[in-house]
Amino acid sequence: MTGTTEESVLALFERLNREAEGRGYHMNPDRDFAKSLVQGLLVNDNRYGYISCPCRLGSGKKEEDLDIICPCDYRDSDIGRYGACYCGLYVSDKVYRGEQKLASIPESRPSLQERLAKQVRAEAFSPASGGGTYRYPVWRCKVCGYLCARDSPPDKCPICGVDSERFERF
Repeated sequence: MTGTTEESVLALFERLNREAEGRGYHMNPDRDFAKSLVQGLLVNDNRYGYISCPCRLGSGKKEEDLDIICPCDYRDSDIGRYGACYCGLYVSDKVYRGEQKLASIPESRPSLQERLAKQVRAEAFSPASGGGTYRYPVWRCKVCGYLCARDSPPDKCPICGVDSERFERF
């Protein structure tokens, strides 16, 4: 865990910016605003032990909050629809270049009940339940949609770089 000193905020900001730019994303061009969001990520890291979205209420249970660990599962669809992710840390090319103004972004995270129901449906269709037989399970990155067929998910997604825990059986 890290404190929320100016140095730690700047270090995480620079790391996230490098990762974003290296994968074709942009951080919000309003640097002060983006740094305030990064500070919120660090606050949540100190609170929960992981950098969950600063604009959403985390449960404190990592397995329940995997979808809102930055970058969240909803980033790409929100950027595509609204020009930015829910909290505004990541933005589209148009927003980054100043060609599109940001407006309010509605919450796209399903309720806990909806997320649990989806998990139950996914488990009901798994090969183990008779939903099909495959030589290897197919794993899907919940952040970017990357698919791979192998015994277990990769340690890191080769597309967006999130950890293996962000994969689901597809």
